[in-house]
Amino acid sequence: MSTTRTLLAGAALAASLLAGVAAAPAASASTGTATAASATVATQQAQTSSKHFFGPYYSGFGRGEDFGHRSYFKGYWTKDNGRYWFYGDLFDRDRDRSYSYVWFKWHDRFGSHTKVFKTFGHGDIDHFGGFKKSNGFDDFKIRVCEGTDKFDDCGRWGDAF
Repeated sequence: MSTTRTLLAGAALAASLLAGVAAAPAASASTGTATAASATVATQQAQTSSKHFFGPYYSGFGRGEDFGHRSYFKGYWTKDNGRYWFYGDLFDRDRDRSYSYVWFKWHDRFGSHTKVFKTFGHGDIDHFGGFKKSNGFDDFKIRVCEGTDKFDDCGRWGDAF
């Protein structure tokens, strides 16, 4: 069952329990407490799983390409149990048999780090990261490149966080 349907089912259950509490107030002292607790849990789950969208970020121009042929990346991040997770899609729109690359750069108390992913057509980045604020995670940047090398035709670094 999807998260949205689960939250809606929980909200419907909470509403029906509240209706029962209103109908029989003398017998519902403990039920009202349980209803408030389930509503609080549903609210916390909704806040935890919210998506924060960013992008798109584009590759640089090269070899006479126009905007319609630039590679791009767009995505979102979530926070779950104190960890930041990143998701997104990398698209190569010109189909010139050159790779498209997406670079991730972040900083924490251990220093600066980079990771690069590549694709020929469409690449799906799923559940990357797990960064914690308690480890000093405070910066996350993205850039897109396209060509025969991961340093060719790079766009600017953009903030995602």
